[in-house]
Amino acid sequence: MLKEKLRQDLKEALKEKREVEVSTLRLVLAAIFNREKEKRYKISKKEPDLTEDELIKKSQLTDEEITELLFSEVKKRREAILEFEKGKREDLVQQSKKEIEILQKYLPKQLSEAEIKKEAMAVIEEIGAKALKDMGRVMANLMPKLKGKAEGSIVSKIVKDLLSVRREKDI
Repeated sequence: MLKEKLRQDLKEALKEKREVEVSTLRLVLAAIFNREKEKRYKISKKEPDLTEDELIKKSQLTDEEITELLFSEVKKRREAILEFEKGKREDLVQQSKKEIEILQKYLPKQLSEAEIKKEAMAVIEEIGAKALKDMGRVMANLMPKLKGKAEGSIVSKIVKDLLSVRREKDI
């Protein structure tokens, strides 16, 4: 399980005194803990007669949920990098980049832009999308296929480009 891998890697990073990795993994594990607490609270409201052990077991995050959380953490750091660059804080830019590298070790292999484009074209053809107004339908059909394999913002940009080109051809 991914959570156990994160914990094990944290122990190793502590032993080897890799400070950036330690702080990054601690933040991720804290985020997982918080997300599990939220989930446990929601479950306890829906099913009030569960025992404590059943509640804890049901509220454990799946690997897929942890992967989503990791994507979210990477996205936060990418956004922070833009802000740090505006503020000319190169030290924080470098730290965020290191943290992203660490987090990406736990994410599934990402599709290349060419692979995303191929999938997007297939969905566009499948649903008969012709213009930018069809982008929502395309994304709704495409994202479940690419979940965990591509970042939403990249997919969105590619779909937008493809639909713009398609629209220009129709004119």
